[in-house]
Parts: sequence; structure tokens; C-alpha cells
Amino acid sequence: MTRTAMLSRSTSESSVDLTLNLDGTGTYDISTGVRFYDHMLESFSKHSLIDLQVKAEGDVEVDGHHTVEDTAIVLGQAIREALGDKSGISRFGDAMVPLDEALAQAVVDVAGRPFVAHSGEPDAQAYAIIGGTYSGSMTQHVFQTLAYNAGLALHVRLISGRDPHHIVECQFKAVARALRAAIAPDPRVVGVPSAKGAL
Repeated sequence: MTRTAMLSRSTSESSVDLTLNLDGTGTYDISTGVRFYDHMLESFSKHSLIDLQVKAEGDVEVDGHHTVEDTAIVLGQAIREALGDKSGISRFGDAMVPLDEALAQAVVDVAGRPFVAHSGEPDAQAYAIIGGTYSGSMTQHVFQTLAYNAGLALHVRLISGRDPHHIVECQFKAVARALRAAIAPDPRVVGVPSAKGAL
């Protein structure tokens, strides 16, 4: 079974074209107009092993928010589509990732019931501007948007961190590694990994 998706979304604020392969090797070609976000999505692709192509254009002269959010919407929808009925997946994933002084943990359940718990960032992180167009407050919003559109229960906890760039990046990498484990096929799983018979 090929677990791929190709989706587009267009509004008055942005346009997003996205292609992914859940069973890839972590290759990417990403351009959103928000360079730091590109860097985070590249790390996400590399560490989740999801091949990811993203071309987004938006009103970044107003703010990076619209493009960042709309890209997360399409990424979540594409993950959900590519997963299909979720037969044979591991379902749960857990990862802890350091980046110098920063350390983050992410836990994923491909449950079909969206939920996000996000904690540990210092208060000042929300006001940090990274790369000129990415605000620290967007990280939680990206995870919420991704999880709600992909159907994930996602818990992300920043355990330590001081540098705003490191704080964001270790969280993206932790989510990527946890998702990689959760969507991986498990040869011992027969059908959908739920006593209900559906996720």
C-alpha cells in the first residue's frame, strides 16, 4: 500500500500545494516564504522520514501567521489522508530530543480524536521573533492545527531551554520522531490497533 497524499488549499490569504509520502526517507523541497518555518518543516521531514514537498505563498508582508497556519492545516489533512484506515500501524509514539540546552518530549496517539497538550515554554517565548517573520507563539498553534487536522492526540513538553530557536527546533524534532514511531507499520498488528476496530 502506498501511503501518499497530494493536497492544495487556496484562500485570499495564502495558497498551499503539498505532497507527502509517509514511507519516504526524509527528503524535502519546502518553500513557504517564512524561512525559519521552512527550516522547521525540513527538520520535521528529515526526522519523521516523511518525504515532503511544500510550495506556499501568502501575505507574509502582513504577517507570517496565515501562511504558517494554512500550511499546517494542509500538512495535517495530508497525513490523515495518507494514513487511510490506519491498519497495521503502531499507533503510539514517544520521543525525547535534545538540542544543546533545550530538551523536549513528544507523545503521539494516532487516535482519530484530536487533542493537544503543550507545556513548558517560558512566557517570553511567545514574544520571540525568530528569523524576522516567525513568532514563538506560533509553535503551539502549529501543533494544534496539525493535530486537529491529522486526528492526533499530541502531548508536547519542553523540559528545558533558553535559546528561542533551540526551543522551537527541539519540539519539532521530538514531534517528528514520535510521529515516525506512531505511523510505522508493525508486522504483528492485524487490522486497526484499537479494540473498537476503528481509529
